[in-house]
Amino acid sequence: MSSSVLDASALIAFLFGEPGADAVAARIPGALVSAVNLSEVATRALEKGMPLDRFDYELGRLPLTVVPFDALLAKVAATLRAPTRPLGLSFADRACLALCLDRGLSAVTGDRDWTKVNVGVEIVVFR
Repeated sequence: MSSSVLDASALIAFLFGEPGADAVAARIPGALVSAVNLSEVATRALEKGMPLDRFDYELGRLPLTVVPFDALLAKVAATLRAPTRPLGLSFADRACLALCLDRGLSAVTGDRDWTKVNVGVEIVVFR
């Protein structure tokens, strides 16, 4: 059973051994990640010189589920624009929060600003 949704910052920290990686590792089993956030992680991996085949291998070893970004999640993310705009949360941030709302799960992120947003999602800051 899923317990949380990982933001891109969480997976990036885990994959590259950044501060908080151990805290993220404890939350990976059964976690979900939006395909939108996975794209952010893949982009960062490429920027750091990791070939996509290695990225696929590393991702495939993790006991988590990638969730497609569908029409329902798109509409939920759209409703989050107004309450998150003052803090500058991105579309990808809203995609993560939309998945959390849809599934009733907490969000795991490295961005402390998320704790200032009141959209009905429990925010877990891993570092």
